[in-house]
Amino acid sequence: MEPDMMQGGWAVETCRLTKRFGDRTAVDQVDLRVPAGTAFGYLGPNGAGKTTLIRMLLGLTRPTAGSMRLLGHPVPRERSAALQQVGAMAEEPRFLDHLTGRENLRVNAAAREPAALGRIEAALERVGLRERAGERVARYSTGMRQRLGVARCLLADPELLILDEPANGLDPAGIAEFRQMIRALVAEGRTVMLSSHLLDEVEKVCDAAAIVDRGRIVAQGPVAELSAAGARFLAVQVSERVRALSVVAAHPAVRSATEDGQQLCISLGPVADADVRAAAASINRLLVEAGMDVWRLDLPIATLEERFLQVTHKMQEGVAA
Repeated sequence: MEPDMMQGGWAVETCRLTKRFGDRTAVDQVDLRVPAGTAFGYLGPNGAGKTTLIRMLLGLTRPTAGSMRLLGHPVPRERSAALQQVGAMAEEPRFLDHLTGRENLRVNAAAREPAALGRIEAALERVGLRERAGERVARYSTGMRQRLGVARCLLADPELLILDEPANGLDPAGIAEFRQMIRALVAEGRTVMLSSHLLDEVEKVCDAAAIVDRGRIVAQGPVAELSAAGARFLAVQVSERVRALSVVAAHPAVRSATEDGQQLCISLGPVADADVRAAAASINRLLVEAGMDVWRLDLPIATLEERFLQVTHKMQEGVAA
């Protein structure tokens, strides 16, 4: 889906981007498109190559092959011009532990344009650290360091924020505040690209996402569309469950059907929302016409987790990320 060009087109664009370390391919021919003015999730299990891709975007490591652009600037050729408009947090943020949170931001602001000093208090307020900004960073928890890392990104007043696992170490209240902060930044017209292995957070905060597995993008698009493309399930309480299994197995929308306790668990193929509702109605009608009583039929709820498990190696391993 093409982005609204009034929002600036693509904030991040890569073409066949590849990074190899000896015989190991960490990023494998990645074609990534991040629409400007959105929250975009780069979603994958640990070890999928997310951090390596971010390091290439920031010019911290050179690609083996392929090309990339940030805010229209080719990287690394115009890296300096691009990074003037980018705030980034790659891996765990590091600070001078003997200084306070506010003092650390002053050190970073001093290396930027003069206006950066005037953004410190607003940045601390936005990430929820203003009351703790006078404490030494040595006393900060992991979550507080993550917040301070985001505040440091905001000193540049960036058009694009690139955040690597920003919810690490945050408690539930901190995660909720983080979601609100991301949405507020997007509402201002900024683009936020965050890498994460947390499906729930990406689903709740992001407009679009790419799912990466073993260095390759295996699915990409609006979160709602990614979720809708996943496998769907119907839970059906029906009389004559054994006979019902053979009846529903012949339905063209049914991928598999099993007996689960007092109900049938019916797996549908990847279909659109409207087709799911039509399939559910058709299955219900098929059972009734076969002379069975249907006591309950639960419509499926699409989730990003279903899509993630469908397209990554986690399904084969039987491990939920």
